[in-house]
Amino acid sequence: MTVAIRPAIEPDTATILRFVRELAEYEREPDAVVATEEILAQALFGPDPAAEALIAEVDSQAIGFALFFHNFSTWTGRRGIYLEDLYVTPHARGSGAGKAMLAALAKLAVERGCARFEWSVLDWNEPAIGFYKSLAAKPMDEWTVFRLDGDALASLADS
Repeated sequence: MTVAIRPAIEPDTATILRFVRELAEYEREPDAVVATEEILAQALFGPDPAAEALIAEVDSQAIGFALFFHNFSTWTGRRGIYLEDLYVTPHARGSGAGKAMLAALAKLAVERGCARFEWSVLDWNEPAIGFYKSLAAKPMDEWTVFRLDGDALASLADS
């Protein structure tokens, strides 16, 4: 099985949304996805893209995706790549697609002069944690992610 990695193009939008929904199911949040094809197409391929994506393929069939965007480190004075989602379909896990997408993103980070390549993983997702550690990725144990959304976000914005 030979895995190919390529940049996503607008006709991939429906496939990306399908993968997002499959990932949400895996992460035990199947009803949390509110994105639509139109929202994703605008975010990824519109005039001011918010993110980029890679597609993993075997025999021209999409088996996974990685969605990412740039962040910025004030400490290094350089941008980084933040991986929002990495997903490989269950039947293709173990094919090397996940590692190939991470390697492609690492290469992009180096080519773009990024200081960091970061992502988050659910603390119960032991297969992913083990996989990331096998690549010499380090957990940032001293950091806690905080989030404002929904009513809390609106309330703070109105204060």
